[in-house]
Amino acid sequence: MTWRPEIDELTYRRRLAARMGGEDKVGRHKAAGKLTVRERIDEIADPGSFREVGGLSGSGRYDSNGRLVDLIPSNLVMGRAQVGGRPVVLVGDDFTVRGGANDGAVGDKLIHAEKMARDLRLPMIRLVDGTGGGGSVRNIEIKGHTLIPTMKVWEHVVENMSVVPVVSLALGSVAGMGAARVAASHYSVMVRETSQLFNEGPSVVARVGQNLTKNELGGSQIHTRNGVVDDEVATEQEAFERARRFLSYLPGSVHELPPRIEPADDPARRDEWLLSAIPRDSRATYKIRPIVQALVDADSFFEIGMNWGRAIVTGMARLDGWPVAVIASDPSFHGGGWDSASAEKFTRFVDMAQAFHLPVVNLVDIAGFQIGLEAERAGTMRYGVRALAAVYQTTVPWCSVILRRAYGVAAAGHQHMGRFNFRYAWPSANWGSLPIEGGLEVAYKAEIEGADDPVQKHAEIEQRVRSLTSPFRSAEAFVIEDIIDPRDTRTLLCEFANLAAPLRETGISRFGIRP
Repeated sequence: MTWRPEIDELTYRRRLAARMGGEDKVGRHKAAGKLTVRERIDEIADPGSFREVGGLSGSGRYDSNGRLVDLIPSNLVMGRAQVGGRPVVLVGDDFTVRGGANDGAVGDKLIHAEKMARDLRLPMIRLVDGTGGGGSVRNIEIKGHTLIPTMKVWEHVVENMSVVPVVSLALGSVAGMGAARVAASHYSVMVRETSQLFNEGPSVVARVGQNLTKNELGGSQIHTRNGVVDDEVATEQEAFERARRFLSYLPGSVHELPPRIEPADDPARRDEWLLSAIPRDSRATYKIRPIVQALVDADSFFEIGMNWGRAIVTGMARLDGWPVAVIASDPSFHGGGWDSASAEKFTRFVDMAQAFHLPVVNLVDIAGFQIGLEAERAGTMRYGVRALAAVYQTTVPWCSVILRRAYGVAAAGHQHMGRFNFRYAWPSANWGSLPIEGGLEVAYKAEIEGADDPVQKHAEIEQRVRSLTSPFRSAEAFVIEDIIDPRDTRTLLCEFANLAAPLRETGISRFGIRP
């Protein structure tokens, strides 16, 4: 006697599970331009590496003799896999079964997956396509009673953000807790026109008089501009590639250090055009991204959140092969003045760098917080203070390069002033409590108004004060540690990365991620 009958049943059950929601539902799903959950797993995971956990779970139907007749599989597929040669936990919603709602997921598979990522110290990748919450209204009839909303998984979701890298890809219409799972990530992506994210879908919203399509209500053009989701892409395959690249800069968990790759770019490379990168006219803008790309290893800059908080540019890069977090002011957006969204973006990014032990490179050109009635109504100062707190809670190595302006409270957060940091300035740099243009009228109001010729007096005072604002004057007083040739910046940043590498420490940060 052998166990062949049971093995045959096992094979049969796996075959039933592989059908997902059935031929018709799978066909409709693919007709909408979407991959099935198992196709998605095959696309993102290294070939042959996915090991499913809980693949037999579902709702079985039996005949009078107790033999299995049919099986509706769980609509949550999970397991371990390799992505880019590194182990991860993969979780995917199956929209073809109950629209991805939690009442089709069977038991605590989602909780099990989050625990697996935490306890094995593996990055979590979520392929989200559905609600993933407390279930549809149909669940009332199935259970015979209603449920108080609970989120048993949420303690694990929150804990994991301080322990392992979490990536969420919104690959369809995502609502409720599914939407919350996307937002509670270190990196999130939506597929343009295919993905939507909302608190409630169009049919519910229509009851309050707003008749909108799914894309009008919650398309990527909304959520990648308000910061709920980091980036948008054109295809699912592009989303998978961005997830792989994001994880390549990070450790498997906070108990490891970000991995170095073999450097392929000369640390001593000097780009001549950097000499003229900053205009002499202080009111002129310039493009910051080419400067970032010139300073870091070639083709290594991975920008995150391009379309929101646009007064700063954030992303990961490498310096002499070492992963670093890069923050750069962007004067082409409202002159580089921080609005509330820019401050929030800064806070979230600094928190992530702190959590995963990434040294920070900060390229500074800050005119201050945005001013005016709208800025005050938006609570800009509250968001700004939160950003300053994030800086002063960091312990990771930090290097600031002041490219041009550093003014006001916003600029005071260009680094933690209570500990040693690397800091350089370009000859184009200038700084102070207020820009001279805006401060003279206040500081010299009486002198200007009492003059026979106020315009001439204003010009005389401005010329006198400007003669004292040269960065070389500040260097004489050791206000700035060093003024450098812009062409030498890359070499100095690579030195920073190499000196910072042995200073990085593993473990959970004292300050958790604030999603």
